[in-house]
Amino acid sequence: MKLKRIILAATATAILAVAAIPVLASGEVMAIGAKLDGFEMPDPAGTTHSYDTVKGEKGTIVIFLSAQCPVVAAYNDRINAIAEAYKAKGINMVGIYSNYTEDLAWVTKHSNENYEFQVLIDKNNVFADRLGASFTPEIFFFNDKDVLDYHGAIDNDRSGSNITRPFLKTALNEKLSGKAISEQSTKAFGCSIKRVKTEG
Repeated sequence: MKLKRIILAATATAILAVAAIPVLASGEVMAIGAKLDGFEMPDPAGTTHSYDTVKGEKGTIVIFLSAQCPVVAAYNDRINAIAEAYKAKGINMVGIYSNYTEDLAWVTKHSNENYEFQVLIDKNNVFADRLGASFTPEIFFFNDKDVLDYHGAIDNDRSGSNITRPFLKTALNEKLSGKAISEQSTKAFGCSIKRVKTEG
């Protein structure tokens, strides 16, 4: 009986914690300069990770991913190259799967076949709602103070054959060199995040 009360209390605490997380209005995106107040999400194997355990010493790239989006597929090589290059410089990449249409088996297979960086599952698109993410791939770069310094696209060319504006790389390089980021917000594009349908 005592154990049951403990479990119920823990469940209630978790529900209250989620309810206390601010959610942006529909269509609103986290503002540049806003601070990320942490998170906890499971990986495909079920292990829960906090923001503090996955973030980089000099910053963190949060990228929203999809197992079914052709735009993500077109960017995978570039995503992995950026993750590897900047991890060596103290910036970690964390992938987030928010689509309710993609089951665990699908996400597990996709992430295992495509990525070596940490990926997490955003159940019921709670984290996507917190940040106001709408697309895959979509980038949110948080600096070493957990402040949003860049949001938007990886670059300006889906195919990768005619990149003239490498938005994310430029932002990261400017940050690492101690400069102010010259372009902190660009228009993200890709596949829409498939959110859980709400009543009403």
